[in-house]
Amino acid sequence: MLGHALLGHIAAAHGKRFGVVTEDGQRYDCVIRGKQGGVACHDAVEITPIGATEGVIERILPRRNLLYRSDELRSKLIAANVDLAVLVVAASPAPLPELLDRCLIATEIAAGVATGVTPVVATIEVLIVINKADLPETKAYAEQLQYYARLGYRVLSTSAHGDLSALKAHLKDRVSVLVGASGVGKSTLLNALCPEANAVTGTISTALDAGRHTTTHTRSHALPGGGLLIDSPGMQAFGLAHLTVDSLTNAFPEFTPLIGQCRFYNCRHLKEPGCAITAAVEAGTINRQRWRLYRTLREEVKAG
Repeated sequence: MLGHALLGHIAAAHGKRFGVVTEDGQRYDCVIRGKQGGVACHDAVEITPIGATEGVIERILPRRNLLYRSDELRSKLIAANVDLAVLVVAASPAPLPELLDRCLIATEIAAGVATGVTPVVATIEVLIVINKADLPETKAYAEQLQYYARLGYRVLSTSAHGDLSALKAHLKDRVSVLVGASGVGKSTLLNALCPEANAVTGTISTALDAGRHTTTHTRSHALPGGGLLIDSPGMQAFGLAHLTVDSLTNAFPEFTPLIGQCRFYNCRHLKEPGCAITAAVEAGTINRQRWRLYRTLREEVKAG
C-alpha cells in the first residue's frame, strides 16, 4: 500500500537498490524514481513506502559534500555528508602512493562537487591510517608519510589486531568513511571496530555468491561507541575525471602559500619561468612526486 513520504538516509548501496533507514529507525529496500543521478551511501533522501519493507526514493536532498571517483565513462559514488575520510594504507602489499594522493585530492574537492544535486559547502577531514603497524617494514613507510603530516593531514599508525583506542576516539559520534586499496586490511579494521559488520558482510557475500568476504558494495555500520562507519570497496585506481583546473590547484595544500607569488598571474605551475611552485619542487620543499601528479592531472583536465 502506498504510504506518505518519509525522510531517511542511505545505509547501503547495492547497484540499483538502496537500503534506507528512516528517521524513526525503519528500514526499507528502495529503488530510485526516474533519472536523478547517482545515490551515495549516507545521502539524505525522501522516500515513499510501497509496502512494509519496500519503497521508492523520490528525492535526494542537498548534500554537504560528496566523495566519488570518476573516469571518462562513469562515476562511482562512495559517500555523501561525511565528517571524516579514513584513508587506510599499509606497507604490505606494496603501497600505491598515487592512489593515496588521488584520494586526498578527492577529499579536498568533495565540498564543491555533486552529481545532480547542488552541495552546501562542507569539508571532509582526513585521517591517514597506517594499518599493520606490527610489520617490520611499517616504520620506514610511516617515515615517508610524515610529509603528509607536515601538510596538515593527521597520520595514525595502528593494527587491526591491536589497541584501536586512538582510532576509535577519531570516529566517535562522527560519520566516517573507510577508503583504501585492496589488501590493506580495511575489512579487518572494520570488523574490529564494529563486530556486527562481519555477520552482515558474510550474509551479503552469500547472497551475491561472492565466495569471499570482499567488499563489493558500500554500507554504513553503527559504531558501538557512537557514530557511523561507512565501508567502501577496495580499489587499485582512483579516477578524477570530475576535476577542473581551478579545483586541481586548490587541492594541493602545499601550493596554497605560494599562489600569487609566481612571476606571471596566469602561471600554470608547469615549466613557466619564475614559478614559485616549481622553484619549491627544485628546492625539495614540495614533494616532486605530488607535483608530477599535478602535472599529469592538469593534462587530463585539459584533454577532457
